[in-house]
Amino acid sequence: MTLVKTKTSLLGKHYWYQQTFKGLPVVGGYYAKHVGKGGAVEVADGREVVPAGLDVSTTVAPAAATETANAAVTARANRARSARPGKGVLVQPTATSGAARLAVIGGPDARVVWNVTSRSGEGVTRSLVDAKTGDVVESKVISDNIDGRGSVFDPNPVVSEQNEKLTDMNDKNQDALFLAQKNVILRNLDGSGKLNGTYVNIKEAKGGLAQSKNNTFVYQRANDKFEQVMVYYHINQTQEYIQKLGFTDVNNESQDFSVDTYAGDNSFYDPSTDMITTGEGGVDDAEDAEVIWHEYGHAIQDDVVPGFGESEQAGAIGEGFGDYWAVTNSVPVSKGFNLPCVMDWDATSYTTDEPHCLRRTDGTKTTDDIDGEVHDDGEIWSRALWDIQQSLGRTKADKLILEATFFYDPDTSFAGAAQDTVQAARLLYGKAAAQTVTDAFKARKIL
Repeated sequence: MTLVKTKTSLLGKHYWYQQTFKGLPVVGGYYAKHVGKGGAVEVADGREVVPAGLDVSTTVAPAAATETANAAVTARANRARSARPGKGVLVQPTATSGAARLAVIGGPDARVVWNVTSRSGEGVTRSLVDAKTGDVVESKVISDNIDGRGSVFDPNPVVSEQNEKLTDMNDKNQDALFLAQKNVILRNLDGSGKLNGTYVNIKEAKGGLAQSKNNTFVYQRANDKFEQVMVYYHINQTQEYIQKLGFTDVNNESQDFSVDTYAGDNSFYDPSTDMITTGEGGVDDAEDAEVIWHEYGHAIQDDVVPGFGESEQAGAIGEGFGDYWAVTNSVPVSKGFNLPCVMDWDATSYTTDEPHCLRRTDGTKTTDDIDGEVHDDGEIWSRALWDIQQSLGRTKADKLILEATFFYDPDTSFAGAAQDTVQAARLLYGKAAAQTVTDAFKARKIL
């Protein structure tokens, strides 16, 4: 047995041991000793009998076991979704939360297995794959995901209503904004009754966390909890899109958010705490999905490249990518309305020109216009990415842009990141696509 945890409660100490066999953990095998303050001892023994001669060698590789487990979980999750009325099938690869680990099953059917933990639409699943035959011995959901209901702007009222005249009116409810609200399904909730799930964790919020016993989160926009629903829905949507592109390790975690807790008209990602904070100055930032997606862009790059943004141009790439990520996520829901305009609703509180835009992804800047301010210089990068999308299409562009990010240095330059992007295009799609990407960067005088 191996001591794995010691806990102290009001009434005493608790010692938890993991049963092992030839150095491998035994699934479900535990031993606990509870020592009261007066010295009384209680024992809980969950050890399994394992034959002394059990062979723990393997013939199945861990990667093969992971692939088998994930394929089975994915198929089951999609069958379950398609069987529910009104639910479409979301076919996506299932991500593992960690490497496959060797373990032993005790009892009459004792054997050595690969223990694989997977995430899917149905939650977190533990699969045990026979390390000699490759058969899935057990597949058990250990943390359920459920669907809830909510109401959001998608992506924001200026775009959905195609109305540049809308104004915030100090966060008041308005008929025009009520019409802009859209009823949606909130997927992958963890069942806690809060807006927490596989990809989103509303950790703190002005006015307290939204809670619902039946997982219904429908509020009008004057209610601060409306922004919490916005964050949950739009982050879940964008991570599901990333997964659909084939990426299982791009910020594949429950991203922490602090909603409406900053008084100023600004939102930001803090890499030291891996937290995104949204502000409530002017238009509440989280009422505009493009603000949410922009900040998530920073979290993506920090997750893929630890410490990303160590140079001015790397910082500008971060801002440009955030703007691009906001716009590309708007493509499916914006019906082509002012697509290159970034943060149309949020910008109504600080711009007078129409259309209202914080920045645009179709500007004319080149490296001749670099001024050392990352948001300004980011417009050079976002225009190049936008041109790539216009030439190759949304799916191809987003896939190669995310793939290239894995090869960035934390202090990369425009030229270095552009070369990484060209290489990703060449490897994913061939010479013609690489030339298209090269041309986009040459137009910005990056290459």
